[in-house]
Amino acid sequence: ISVGSYSAPVIEFLEEWGLESLEENAHSSTPCTKVFVNGVWMGVHRDPANLVKTLRKLRRKDDISPEVSIVRDIREKELRLYTDAGRVCRPLFIVENQELVLKKKHVRWLNEGADDSGEEYKWEHLIKGGIIELLDAEEEETVMISMTPEDLETSRLQQSGIQPEQNDAEF
Repeated sequence: ISVGSYSAPVIEFLEEWGLESLEENAHSSTPCTKVFVNGVWMGVHRDPANLVKTLRKLRRKDDISPEVSIVRDIREKELRLYTDAGRVCRPLFIVENQELVLKKKHVRWLNEGADDSGEEYKWEHLIKGGIIELLDAEEEETVMISMTPEDLETSRLQQSGIQPEQNDAEF
């Protein structure tokens, strides 16, 4: 369950990263995405895909709270960010370039309680290190989730143009 975090750092980032106030955009005919923080319409943004990508990078590096929920609703042209308490969050392993970010060394470090240099290693290090992400139910609806390692392998093969079910003998 999310404990909540300050929305100010997220709002400051949005303002620095091209958020346009409603007054600035009142007469513009350029297509924009509405940006909400905890249900409050803060303004609009012209490059929501890049904004979401950047926000996720910041969350994975612990520059913004790992509990911040980032929900892009393309159909409604909305980006909804939540920093409030009480949201049920689920930890998920991060996959980049079709590869699980979690490695055997991370599991070993967790079991031993320390990394190779002897520094303490805990669950929080997986989150702050961009290995695990906390997603609430609404954000989960906007991402692809592999439930098993086999799902990830199937996805990787399909991305390379191979249909695994048609080539069982090769695998």
